[in-house]
Amino acid sequence: MIVAIVVVLAVLVVLGLAALGTSVRVLREYERGVVFRLGRLMDQRGPGLILLVPSIDRLVRISLRTVTLTVPPQEIITRDNVPARVTAVAYYRVIDPRRAVTEVESFDRATMQIAQTTLRSVLGGVDLDQLLAEREHLNESLQRIIDTQTEPWGIKVTMVEIKDVEIPERMQHAIARQAEAERERRAKIINAEGEFQAAAKLGQAAEVIGRHPVTIQLRYLQTLREIGGTQNSTVVFPMPIDLVGGMIEAVRGSGSAAQPTEPPPAEPQIEPGQPRELSAGNGDGSVIPDASLATDPIAAADLFGTTDLLGDV
Repeated sequence: MIVAIVVVLAVLVVLGLAALGTSVRVLREYERGVVFRLGRLMDQRGPGLILLVPSIDRLVRISLRTVTLTVPPQEIITRDNVPARVTAVAYYRVIDPRRAVTEVESFDRATMQIAQTTLRSVLGGVDLDQLLAEREHLNESLQRIIDTQTEPWGIKVTMVEIKDVEIPERMQHAIARQAEAERERRAKIINAEGEFQAAAKLGQAAEVIGRHPVTIQLRYLQTLREIGGTQNSTVVFPMPIDLVGGMIEAVRGSGSAAQPTEPPPAEPQIEPGQPRELSAGNGDGSVIPDASLATDPIAAADLFGTTDLLGDV
């Protein structure tokens, strides 16, 4: 009888210790407890020592620390029909443990799905250039949209960052060519601006030289000094531009003063076998026609001292 009583007491002690172990909980500083008593939501507990009614209360632990959520790579097509593979990371934390437990079944899995769908929808509506150059703006848009959807669950999304953007190799070559062309365009613009500024400075220098002509002589001497400083065989003789201009004007004036001479009259063409009309000179270079010379070839030959005028006679 005594042994039975001892056994019963031992069993009761063990059951009491087990009940005491299940009714006592210790929550850390970053943890909060959501207690359900017979299925009814009670006040939030923690941190520290928490006492529960055995077999009646049920405790759900919720961490308040920021959680790093790695979004798996998502296949997207940008607005300009360029395929890309994007990975991102999101940071969130629980600000209301009661709503995080009662409003959604699994807030971490739900937040992951919201992040994936929002990433595809937002990045699919932008161009590739915006995706590569405006990441900060896209990160803010993603954070705002995801946080709006998770706020009813007691979840606060603090940050969303696009980690990597992978594009096809052929698009990488096209982007490289585009960047090279952009660099060349900038170089040409900078060169043109430099030429414009240099021309403006040369114009100002010309105005100074026009007011003080002696400065051009000093420039000549400076140029000779620069040339003479190097070991070469170049000899430079500076000549004023106004002197050369005067010589050119003088040559033009002499050319315009000369009168063109009239060409001598062309001799008439005489066919072989036809009678030729010859005339004698009158002493001043003119010719006096003589009808007898045309009818007497021998007399014409004697007159000119040659027989070539006889022709075929």
